[in-house]
Amino acid sequence: MTEQRATPQGLGTDGMLIASFLGLGVIYWLFILARAADPLITFHAYVFILAFILGLFGLVIRATNPPSDGRGAYAMDVVKAGVFASVFWGIAGFLVGVVIAFQLAFPEIFYFENAPWTNFGRLRPLHTSAVIFAFGGNVLIATSFYVVQRTCRARLAGGLAPWFVFWGYNLFIVIAATGYLIGVTQSREYAEPEWYADLWLTLVWVAYLFVFLGTIWKRKEPHIYVANWFYLSFIVTVAMLHIVNNLAMPISLANSKSYSLFAGVQDALTQWWYAHNAVGFFLTTGFLAIMYYFIPKRAERPVFSYRLSIVHFWSLIFIYIWAGPHHLHYTALPEWAQTLGMTFSIMLWMPSWGGMINGLMTLSGAWDKLRTDPVLRMMVASVAFYGMSTFEGPVMSIRAVNALSHYTDWTIGHVHSGALGWVGYISFGALYCLVPWLWKRKRLYSNAMVEWHFWISTIGIVLYITSMWVSGITQGLMWRAYNEFGFLQHSFVETVQAMHPYYAIRAFGGTLFLIGALIMAYNLWRTARGDIRAAEPQPQPQPQPLAASVPAL
Repeated sequence: MTEQRATPQGLGTDGMLIASFLGLGVIYWLFILARAADPLITFHAYVFILAFILGLFGLVIRATNPPSDGRGAYAMDVVKAGVFASVFWGIAGFLVGVVIAFQLAFPEIFYFENAPWTNFGRLRPLHTSAVIFAFGGNVLIATSFYVVQRTCRARLAGGLAPWFVFWGYNLFIVIAATGYLIGVTQSREYAEPEWYADLWLTLVWVAYLFVFLGTIWKRKEPHIYVANWFYLSFIVTVAMLHIVNNLAMPISLANSKSYSLFAGVQDALTQWWYAHNAVGFFLTTGFLAIMYYFIPKRAERPVFSYRLSIVHFWSLIFIYIWAGPHHLHYTALPEWAQTLGMTFSIMLWMPSWGGMINGLMTLSGAWDKLRTDPVLRMMVASVAFYGMSTFEGPVMSIRAVNALSHYTDWTIGHVHSGALGWVGYISFGALYCLVPWLWKRKRLYSNAMVEWHFWISTIGIVLYITSMWVSGITQGLMWRAYNEFGFLQHSFVETVQAMHPYYAIRAFGGTLFLIGALIMAYNLWRTARGDIRAAEPQPQPQPQPLAASVPAL
């Protein structure tokens, strides 16, 4: 896009709407602050007020010093901010994960009686939310804003709305994270934030949907590239899941505590319908969108089969939404519902592997690049981990297998093979691609550091998931072992003692993964600065015109 137009003075309609919204937010939270019924919501009222005032201050600066890039250029500053946030939250989430892994392996060392916010019960949800929603969410927002502009040949819609999405989402992360540490939680897996944080995220997510749809609406490229369909499914479905699962009644507007609208088995079914599809649409379809854009771009090859990508998309989204009940085998949930979830989970194997095959075969004619391009190798490894996880998941959903695997560390190993291998590696690959493109650098600071990152973190992942596989199966077998008198052969304490070496291995593997991420952060920082190691002449591919990345139908 070469057309340039001068940016008008002032905020414009979009800026005035955001300013009005933030002003009303300040008034609302001042009202809550005056009537607060507990100190927890008082703390978060101060956080909201500070954030909204800073937002208003930023809008004043924006109005008096408008950007010079013009309204015709791509909006890349918000993508840059997303890259910074992704790396920051990734390091934070991985670090907390290492801490709680050592707490489980060596509880006598890593337990602090007088600092309850450091204990496992509060740090564990902080870790899961930081990695999934803070790191993964910022990667998805940043890459979706980049990809939708490049493939639609249109600037992000909404003026300042993309910035509202970015800062609003990260404010939600801050509210959620500080809430876990001080004890604000709904105790719902992957949905711990309380009602007021959920309401704020709903507003931000609606703005995200409108920005994404608006950009597609005003596109100059007639064809909607397949990555945008995957991003759109992730945005729409996560909104539906979030709203339904978090329907709750607060004690009062001035109290942090609320009670779920559902109860009993309905509550359990709603929760695992949400939680499994958070995996399916937040951690799968969103990152498949990254795969469908960044692997063809990096390999400089078209998608292997565009027809297969469409079949992959529609079959995946129609099947995935029904798979949640497999988390509730041997519970009060009716057996027909359990069987339904198991059946659809097994059916998921084929569309998932269809996407894996499409991603891997995109390298047809370019396999030699895996020897020389560690970034591409990392993304291809992520697709391999995706294939492994989407085979293991359907197997674990089978009722007979689930009888052994459920509630054990096998599930932890399965989750992390997908989280570290699939989500982590495809995210790292996207970040390695984005930084040189956004900061207009010819190459990364150091490809050798990418090699070190790849091999150190791969060893860490392998140690992590294999230790949890052995640990989980050992747990399951010990829990169901009976002696000749019909009594349990092992006490629970004995099973915990048997896990110790595997927990130590897991902590070491997680540490290696964290070290790899720190190497990446340093490499990206030096790249953004424009530094180059002269001993590494390997060039970085630059973004090509749209026709090179969108295959013919």
